[in-house]
Amino acid sequence: MAGIDRLGVVGGGLMGSGITEVGARAGLHVVTVEVSDDAAKRAAERIEASLRKAESRGKITPEEVEATLDRIVVTADLDALADRRLVVEAASEDEQTKLDLFRNLGALLKDDEAILASNTSSIPIVKLGAVSGRADRVMGVHFFNPAPVMKLVELIPSLTTSGDTLERMKSFVSEELGKQPIEATDRAGFVVNSLLVPYILSAIRMYEAGYASAQDIDSGMVLGCGHPMGPLALADLIGLDTVRAIGVSMYEEFKEPLYSPPPLLDRMVDAGLLGSKSGHGFYPH
Repeated sequence: MAGIDRLGVVGGGLMGSGITEVGARAGLHVVTVEVSDDAAKRAAERIEASLRKAESRGKITPEEVEATLDRIVVTADLDALADRRLVVEAASEDEQTKLDLFRNLGALLKDDEAILASNTSSIPIVKLGAVSGRADRVMGVHFFNPAPVMKLVELIPSLTTSGDTLERMKSFVSEELGKQPIEATDRAGFVVNSLLVPYILSAIRMYEAGYASAQDIDSGMVLGCGHPMGPLALADLIGLDTVRAIGVSMYEEFKEPLYSPPPLLDRMVDAGLLGSKSGHGFYPH
């Protein structure tokens, strides 16, 4: 069975561009697809800016930057993914969007052994597999932001994912990408977000109730608990729309109040105050 040497990524936002960089730096040829030519151009600029930042910090040489960029194609043409051995979907955290993509990608991929993966934080993998026509070769592969830096990758097989697919992805993530995989069951939130999102939502409720300022809440967790970043600053980094979407998915599945997004978070998302991606959240950016 041939290895994974051709990677496809759907979505060129923070996560998609990060996954693209990870794959290209590992020596893979990567095709990344965005929704429009303008979005594709922005994604390409985002990837190059990240590589130049790594170069300025001495993490990568100028020659390695150029070689990495040569292995990346960013386009608005979904058909460019037809020859990929693995496609990682990193589109917006919207269930219908992902279902439509998996339906199309399942029919598009020429290689019967090609794997379809989702970087979703909360949407059931089994649903994505069911519409793909290749349910045994569909699973969750959840990277963390920023993907070029964070070592962890959650691997989420569904009830229909084959053992061979899981083993191929374990080997790929650890040996090809140099990341540390952990396995989680196909339930909303997986491992990390099942613990992290209730913590962030609790901090938002505390701020909403006037217990303390955003800065003091974050300082309490950084200086009192040794966390590298406070929960509200972390929410800004993740994106308040993404935090809300994960909370909604988890609440719909488990009906636990701690997963329910507080009203303030709903209002901020409705107002477009999404954190670092929009320029303002709990803090200005």
